[in-house]
Amino acid sequence: MSSIGSGYDLSASQFSPDGRVFQVEYANKAVEASGTVVALRCKDGVAFAVEKVITSRLYESGSSKRIHNVDKHIGMSVAGLLADARQLLSVARDEAKQYKYDYGVSIPVKYLADRLAMYMHAYTLYGFVRPFGCFILLAAYESDGPQLYGVEPSGVTYGYHGIAVGKAQQTAKTEIEKLKLSELSLEDGIKEAAKIIYQVHDEVKDRMFELELSWVGQINDGKHERVPTRIFETAESYAKASLEEADDDDDEM
Repeated sequence: MSSIGSGYDLSASQFSPDGRVFQVEYANKAVEASGTVVALRCKDGVAFAVEKVITSRLYESGSSKRIHNVDKHIGMSVAGLLADARQLLSVARDEAKQYKYDYGVSIPVKYLADRLAMYMHAYTLYGFVRPFGCFILLAAYESDGPQLYGVEPSGVTYGYHGIAVGKAQQTAKTEIEKLKLSELSLEDGIKEAAKIIYQVHDEVKDRMFELELSWVGQINDGKHERVPTRIFETAESYAKASLEEADDDDDEM
């Protein structure tokens, strides 16, 4: 049964007769229209790679970033509406600051994911607000190893070994499933994440894009930060070489 256009999509607080909340589904569509985000939980850290689509040559390089620091030890990457994501980034930073003030230690990433999920879920319960049109990924390296969590627009949160969200998420997930993440080092994980972004990028629809890379792990004492220039250039060269090699193989066939 389809209820689209019959009035059941006017409020986030209303269910359709077949049990759907269309406003949440529309928020998921906003995520699916975004540039692809890839996150890999390797044996010694978590790697983020983001395809930031550039819609105009007039934009300044480095603006409207999709990878952020919540705290020194927690990184966030986002897919979907960037303005919505900035609001959630502010909420996440406030939660991390309040937790440290109350307990004297940094907030575990799982607690932060749960608190952010509750906040996002509240925006699916009332008719005078709308769901957040973004998917949030949180990563940290803690005493029990690397941690990666995702929070959906509905307010559902999961832990992940690897995940891809955005317009090419299905193709990217297929590539992630080929990797042995438990045996992959963080440096190699950055290369593989960059490679996946280049592989799934649609050169016809989105000719220009900017690659963003960050990591958090044992290699940098558990601090989330953007990868050094040398590592970035190495990963980008690896990704481009892999793409050219794949194109050559296709030509030969």
